[in-house]
Amino acid sequence: MKTFLTCFLFIFSFLFFETAILTNIVFFVVIPDFLLLFTVYVSIHRGSLLGETNGFFSGLFLDILSASPLGLNALLRTIIGFVAGLFFLTLNTNGFFVPVFLGFSATLVKAFLQQILSFFFPNVVYTYDFLNINIWLECIVNGLISPVLFFLFSKFRSLSEDPAESIKKTSRTI
Repeated sequence: MKTFLTCFLFIFSFLFFETAILTNIVFFVVIPDFLLLFTVYVSIHRGSLLGETNGFFSGLFLDILSASPLGLNALLRTIIGFVAGLFFLTLNTNGFFVPVFLGFSATLVKAFLQQILSFFFPNVVYTYDFLNINIWLECIVNGLISPVLFFLFSKFRSLSEDPAESIKKTSRTI
């Protein structure tokens, strides 16, 4: 229960920070996707189920507060949460290069999934132009901000604690 509350606290904090503050700063060329990076972190450390749930709700709230079609970001982030959850407890996110790679690749996966969805909904879904510098800048920004965010997330025990260890602790006390 504590993990869900912590996730919703982060989702709403990042959601309002991205939509209310960062989008209104004129000199930013691209905006870092904190919600995407949070979904990837939660998926890797807590599994696909929590990653999918986190991705769905963060995407749904982002769809409600943005001009994107309702359900687009929810679908994209749910898929990314599932795929990142496949690496549950197999990646060490304490260093620098793994979080950079995860942030960079998650942004590329999001762009590719949006490109695929644009084939089915060509007049509705905004796509990235892979020849434009903005997608690559967003990948770089998300990659460079991810080690800082992953370090911040690791300080919250409910997000980074191994679920098997917490089960062992509760079974010992019973």
